[in-house]
Amino acid sequence: MKTLLLLRQALLPLLVVLLAASTSPGRSIANGTPTVTTSDGVRLYVRVAGQGRPCVFVHGGPGAGAAVQEALAGPMLEQQFQMIYLDQRGSGRSASAPAGAYGLARLVQDLEELRQQLHIDKWVLLSHSFGGIIATAYARQYPQHTLGLVLSNSILNLPASMESLATHGYALLPAATRPPLDPAAPLPQRFGMVMALLNQQRLMNQMMYTHDSTAARVARVQRAQTAGNHDFAASLYQPGVIGGYLEDFSAATASMTMPVLVLPGQADDVTGPQYQSLHFPHQQVVIMPGKHNALLESPLEMRGALAAFSRKLPR
Repeated sequence: MKTLLLLRQALLPLLVVLLAASTSPGRSIANGTPTVTTSDGVRLYVRVAGQGRPCVFVHGGPGAGAAVQEALAGPMLEQQFQMIYLDQRGSGRSASAPAGAYGLARLVQDLEELRQQLHIDKWVLLSHSFGGIIATAYARQYPQHTLGLVLSNSILNLPASMESLATHGYALLPAATRPPLDPAAPLPQRFGMVMALLNQQRLMNQMMYTHDSTAARVARVQRAQTAGNHDFAASLYQPGVIGGYLEDFSAATASMTMPVLVLPGQADDVTGPQYQSLHFPHQQVVIMPGKHNALLESPLEMRGALAAFSRKLPR
């Protein structure tokens, strides 16, 4: 009995140290491809790579998957953070959701379940485009687990982005080929018409990228994906799904106190000038050159901004 008591006394300080390490903010986890299944049975693609603070990439699309940024921006990102590449349910290399469960609350829950399964106390969320809605919704709901938020070309007000794309996309169409556009028509109608014409005339890349070479690199990565799930994208505008994504999250930013790095594109007409409406108390705005994909097209500027932001994060 005395021996057991002495052993317990000897191990107690070690146990305290181990517990402190397991719950310390931003601790590293093992690199690799962990098996992650949500509470409603959806198998998610997850890959962990790099070093530094854990940082989950919240991709856009909607439903685009993380493969492009993982392949093309990963080497730069992994120098700054330990990256967690996630394909959202119904996207890329992840499985589809049962019964069309793609609402915003469910996507936020998936992130939280991923954090729990990886045993991370706090992490950084790095979003792109449509992923800004999901990342900001998560940070608002789980501020205690959000070490920082990086919004790269990120949308926080979907109707405002749809309006920007419809307006600037219509102007990009050759005058001889574009039909009349009623400015009083409902936004979904105008947006849908312009998107269809941009895709039909192969002009969408001009909205997305500054350089044709970027579009070519993206296309190569996409062709290499033997199977890509597009169920989330196809389901987004279904009743019961789209509602939560239409909230203007810029209104909530004033009460979100985590460190935030906002990285808008200087000529990003897909997102529009939403960064001007953000009022995070501890935000830094660094305008990136180019259009809607600074992660791919401005690696030097992006590396500098991320490195400076990482150094300022709480230890």
